Amino acid sequence: MGKLLVVGSVALDTVRTPFGEASEVLGGSAAYFATAASYFTTVDLIAVVGKDFPDQHLKFLKSRGIDLTGLEQRTGETFRWKGEYSYQLNEARTLETRPNVFETFRPRIPERYRTPALLFLGNIDPELQLDVLRQVQRPLLVACDTMNYWIDRKREALWRVLEQVDVLVVNDGEARALGGQPNLVQVARDILTKGPKHLIIKRGEYGVLLFNHKQTFGAPAFPLEQVRDPTGAGDTFAGGFMGYLAATGNLSEASLRQAMIFGSVMASFTVEAFSLDRLRVLDYKEIEARFREFKRLTHFEDLS
Repeated sequence: MGKLLVVGSVALDTVRTPFGEASEVLGGSAAYFATAASYFTTVDLIAVVGKDFPDQHLKFLKSRGIDLTGLEQRTGETFRWKGEYSYQLNEARTLETRPNVFETFRPRIPERYRTPALLFLGNIDPELQLDVLRQVQRPLLVACDTMNYWIDRKREALWRVLEQVDVLVVNDGEARALGGQPNLVQVARDILTKGPKHLIIKRGEYGVLLFNHKQTFGAPAFPLEQVRDPTGAGDTFAGGFMGYLAATGNLSEASLRQAMIFGSVMASFTVEAFSLDRLRVLDYKEIEARFREFKRLTHFEDLS
C-alpha cells in the first residue's frame, strides 16, 4: 500500500513497577508505535528530541528501518516522563512530566512525507493534529490517539480532528470521558455519530474492542506469565494495527479484525520487558506464532 507516517512524541522514561525499574530509557508514543509498525512496513517518524538524546536510541530506531528525517533535534532537553505502577498494572501514576523541547513542538512535514498511505496522529495537542492534517494529502486511512488532558481542555478542537479521522484509538477511561457516560456501547454509538468510522477501545488486561456502524468485535489480552512494564502497550497496539493494514493494503472488515489481533500481539510482547527491550530482540516468526496462539485462544465451534 505504501508508507506509514506517525506524528507523536519520543521521550526518555523513568518507570517503576512491582517487578523492577528502569531509568532514562527510550519511550514516547511515536517511538513505541514506529518500532511495532516497523515489523510490518516502512515508517516515517515526526517528533522532536533535545541535544541530550542518546545516539544509541537513534541507532536503534534506524536499525528498524524507521526514517528519521522528520525527527527534529533541537537545543534543549528531551521530553521526560516518570511514572510508577501498582500490582494492578492497568494505569500508571505519573510522578513527573517535563515536556522540555516537546512543549514548543510544531510538526513540520517534509515534502517527501506529505503523501502517506496511512497516517497515525499520536497523543498530541488536537490543534497540532489538525495542522498535520492540513500539511498532508488525504491518506487512505487516518487514525489518532488522545488523552483526558486534551478531552478536558481542547474538546472542541478534538471533535474537529475526529470529524477528519477514520479510526480513534483510546482507552476505556478516555472513551467514557469523551462520551460523557459509563456504558461503552452507548459511548461508542455517540462517538461514531460525530466523526470517526471506527472506534477502538483499549481495556488493558481485559483486551480491546472495535466498534463501527457494521460490527462490534472484541479480542482478549493474551494471558502472559510475566508482565514487567505496561508502558507503551497501547502505542505498540496501534503500531501493530496500522503496520499490518499498511503492509496488506486491505482495509476490509476482516482485515481490520486481523489487524486488531496483530496489534494485541505486539502489545503482549512489549509488556514482557521495560521500554522497548522485548521488541529489540523480537523475531517475526515469534509474531506469527503468537498470532496463531491468539487464534486458538479465541476459537470455538458453532452450536450443533
